[in-house]
Amino acid sequence: MGATLGKSDSPKKGWMPETKLEAKMVEAMQRRESHGCSVKSFNTIILKFPKIDESLRKCKAIFEQFDEDSNGTIDQEELKKSFSKLEISFTEEEINDLFEACDINEDMGMKFNEFIVLLCLVYLLKDDPAALHAKSQIGIPNLEATFETLVDTFVFLDKNKDGYVSKNEMVQAINETTTGERSSGRIAMKRFEEMDWDKNGMVNFKEFLFAFTSWVGIEDEENEEA
Repeated sequence: MGATLGKSDSPKKGWMPETKLEAKMVEAMQRRESHGCSVKSFNTIILKFPKIDESLRKCKAIFEQFDEDSNGTIDQEELKKSFSKLEISFTEEEINDLFEACDINEDMGMKFNEFIVLLCLVYLLKDDPAALHAKSQIGIPNLEATFETLVDTFVFLDKNKDGYVSKNEMVQAINETTTGERSSGRIAMKRFEEMDWDKNGMVNFKEFLFAFTSWVGIEDEENEEA
């Protein structure tokens, strides 16, 4: 299933997803990219940061519902029990993949910003009836416009529509916004470095989401400011 990833268009030769979940993310993103996007410049996204921040913070109640022991993180068992309670049809392997993808610090517990990433991934992977059911159960419909903005932003950045954002694509996106500013290249590289968590030169949707939650200020609430 992960074979048709447009990897010939990628700056990284022979680029392939590392997990089944990443392959699903890439395929879902490519389907979305075929419909185009409404974002015209990076500045239009920056102007929406306060509204996006406010909307994402409304996920807190959902997070607290999943965090049964109220210790500020969601562990793997809490996630499985919550999915079962909400009748969300994910296999154990899919739940484990989601947890591992969102527990980016590998501390066996999802913090609030990691949980937001999980919700947005569920939103993206909503093609089949089971996922649609999951989407409505978790409470994502109220956040649909915000998650759509995040997906739309990634589509804007991914110029060659291969499901990943490269350094060159980030520079191109920033240059389109800051024509004539000599600092635009540095800005683009800084933003890209903030996104490229595993430092492999390519950014997938999950990495983009982690950077975005930091940009709009979600991590401030966690006292994890850089």
